[in-house]
Amino acid sequence: MSGEAAAQIPRWRAGEPVEPLAATLARGGLLAIPTESSYGLAVDPRDAAGVEAIFRLKGRERGKPLPAVAADRAQIVALGVAADDPGLAWAERRWPAALSVVLPLARPLPASGGERTIAVRIPAHAGLRALLSGLGHALTATSANPSGEDPYFDPDAVAGWLAAAGADATLVDGGRLPGGPPSTLVVLRSGAIEVLRPGRIEVAALELSRGDDC
Repeated sequence: MSGEAAAQIPRWRAGEPVEPLAATLARGGLLAIPTESSYGLAVDPRDAAGVEAIFRLKGRERGKPLPAVAADRAQIVALGVAADDPGLAWAERRWPAALSVVLPLARPLPASGGERTIAVRIPAHAGLRALLSGLGHALTATSANPSGEDPYFDPDAVAGWLAAAGADATLVDGGRLPGGPPSTLVVLRSGAIEVLRPGRIEVAALELSRGDDC
C-alpha cells in the first residue's frame, strides 16, 4: 500500500483527546487498535452497525463471534456478564494478560453472533487499557486483516489496507507491534480449563488453584 493511500486514514496517538475516536465509533466507523501482538479492529460490541462494518471489511462470515477487550471489571459487566460470575473472578486474578476467557452473557450482543457468551480479556497492553478507560467502554478486538490472511503488525500497512478498502476508520498508532501468537482462548467447564485456542499464555500457567471457585 502506498504512503499516499495510508495518509487518507486519520491517526490518533496516545495523549491526544479521545473525542475523535468516540465520534468515529458513534457514526458506525472502526478503530484499528494495537494489541499485544498485532492490530485489531474495534467497535462497541453492542453496536450492530459497527459489528456489520467489521464483517464487511474483513469479508468475515456473518454471525461469527468477535472477541472483546476491556479496561476493567466494570466494562465487562456493562456488556452483560454477571458481576459475581466465577469465571470472571478466576480471570481477574490472571489479568491483565493475553488471556481471553469465554464468559456468559445475560443476553446476546451483536458481537457475540447470537450466542449468550463472549470472549473477553483485560489486555496486557498498557496503552490499550488506557484507551479503553478513556473511551469508557469495551471494544471488539478481532484481528485487522482480510479474513484468512495474516494480521498486520505495521501501522502503515494497516492504514493502507483500510484506505484501499474505503473504510471509515481511525488508526490508533501504536507503532510496529511484535507479532507472535494471539491471546490464549479458554473456557471454564465444570471446574476444568478447556483451551479453545493456544496462544501467548502457556496452558501450564492456567491451572486452577486453591481458592478458584469455578
